[in-house]
Amino acid sequence: MKELNLLIVDDEPGIRSGIKRILKSFTVGFPFMAEDFSFNLLEAETGEKALEFINNSNIDIILLDNKLPGIQGIEVLEYINKNNISTEVMMITSYASLDLAVKATNSGAYNFVPKPFTPQELKAAIEAITKHLYLKRMTMEMKKEDKKVKFQFLSVLSHELKSPINAVEGYLNIMKDKQAGNDISDYETMIDRALLRIKGMRSLIMDLLDLTKLESGPKQRHIQAVDLHEIAMLAINSVEPLANQRNIKIYLDADENIYYNSDSKEIEIIFNNLLSNAVKYNKPNGSVNISIKKSDKEIKIIVQDTGIGMTKDDISKLFHDFVRIKNIKTRDITGTGLGLSITKKMVELNNGDINVESIPDEGSTFTVRLPL
Repeated sequence: MKELNLLIVDDEPGIRSGIKRILKSFTVGFPFMAEDFSFNLLEAETGEKALEFINNSNIDIILLDNKLPGIQGIEVLEYINKNNISTEVMMITSYASLDLAVKATNSGAYNFVPKPFTPQELKAAIEAITKHLYLKRMTMEMKKEDKKVKFQFLSVLSHELKSPINAVEGYLNIMKDKQAGNDISDYETMIDRALLRIKGMRSLIMDLLDLTKLESGPKQRHIQAVDLHEIAMLAINSVEPLANQRNIKIYLDADENIYYNSDSKEIEIIFNNLLSNAVKYNKPNGSVNISIKKSDKEIKIIVQDTGIGMTKDDISKLFHDFVRIKNIKTRDITGTGLGLSITKKMVELNNGDINVESIPDEGSTFTVRLPL
C-alpha cells in the first residue's frame, strides 16, 4: 500500500483533529490502480507553517482553509501555482464566495468542500482528489516514457544509418578519384561492401515500416488459409544466398498443405525473421533445422540452429525493441534490433506465443505455437 502525504491547513484545532480522526484509517482504491493509498496526516495552523511543509517535504494533497492568521489560504495556493509545485489542493473554507471560487480555481485548486462537512462528504472528496492525483501522475509518466521511446528510436535510427552512409560515401569517393586504379575490377570488393551496407539500410527501413504499422493501431488484416510449407520455402529461398556463402545447410521437416488461417504477410515476417537470424548468428559450416507440426490444438514451428547461442541474461532482453545482443561474436553482424520484437508482436497478433532455448556456443531453438 502506498502512502500519500496529506497536509491539513486550518487555524481551528477542532477541524484539524476532526479531519485526522476521519482519515486516520481511511484508504482509497480503484480497480485501475495498481495499489490502494493510505494517508500520512500532517497539520499546519497557519499559512506560513504550511509553506514550510511545502518547501521542505513532498506534500501530495493539501486541505486548505482560506481564512488564516497571517497569509491567507489563497496566497498559499498562488505560491504553489507560481512555483509549479506538484501537489493537489482542496479548499475547505466556510467563507467561499464566487470570486474566491474563481480565483482559487484559476490558481489550481482542485475543488471546494464547504464547512461544516460530514465524514462521508470528506471521504468522498478525498477519493475524488486521490483519483485525480493518480491519473495526473500516470499521464505525466506516460508522456515521459513516450519521449524516452522517441529519443531512443531516433538515436538508434541515426546511429544505424550514419555508419553505412559514411562507408558508402567513402567507397564512392575512392572510386571517383580512382585511388585503386583505372580498372573496374580493382573496386569489386568496395562495390560488394557498399551493396552490403545498402542492403542493411533497406532491412532497417523495412523493419521500421513493419514496427510503425504495428504501433499505429489496428490494421486491416486479410485472413485466409495460408500454406505454411509454401511460406517456409519462400523464406528459405530468401536466406539461401547468405547461407551458401557460409556453407550453412537448411533443412525443412514439414508436410505439404499445412494450412493456418492468418494474414500471409504476418506469417512471412515470422518465418523470414527467424530464418534470417538462424543463418546470421550461425557458425560457418553449420545448419538450420525447421520443423512445422500440426496437432489437434495447435501448429508448432521450430527453428533450430547450430550457432553462437545466448546466455540466460541475453534471452531475457531478446524480444524488446532495438535490443541487439552485443559481444565479441556479434560485433560484425549487422541488424536493427527490431526483428525479434516484430516477430513476437506478429505471433501475439495470432494469439500465439514464442519462446527460445539456447546454449552458448552450441545454438538456439525458437519455438512458435499458434493455436487452431
